[in-house]
Amino acid sequence: MSPKRGERVAPPAAGELWELRFATSDAAKGWDELCRQAPANTLVAYEELRRRTVVGESTTRHHRLKGRLATGVHNGVEMEQWQYEVTAGARVWYVLDIEHRTLWLKHAGTGHPKQTE
Repeated sequence: MSPKRGERVAPPAAGELWELRFATSDAAKGWDELCRQAPANTLVAYEELRRRTVVGESTTRHHRLKGRLATGVHNGVEMEQWQYEVTAGARVWYVLDIEHRTLWLKHAGTGHPKQTE
């Protein structure tokens, strides 16, 4: 989908930075809501995701999902699935496409995802 007049400009992936892309329309809508409700935390999440290392080390806010959620599928390819805690309840889930140096956002939302309850 090409950007349209009035839409945000996304920075290009450069060097060691990861490109972030929406895997679903719901993730795009959730990201916009995160930007409205928690702009500072969402910006920190964005920057940390772009700079993440391939060898994913968990932090207090960033870790790989467990069990059946540990992997996700995008474009028919199974990949590691990770979570970033934007706020106490808000989460971003993504799969890690190492070959294309892209993080595909599968979920973004202001509430805790029901799948982990």
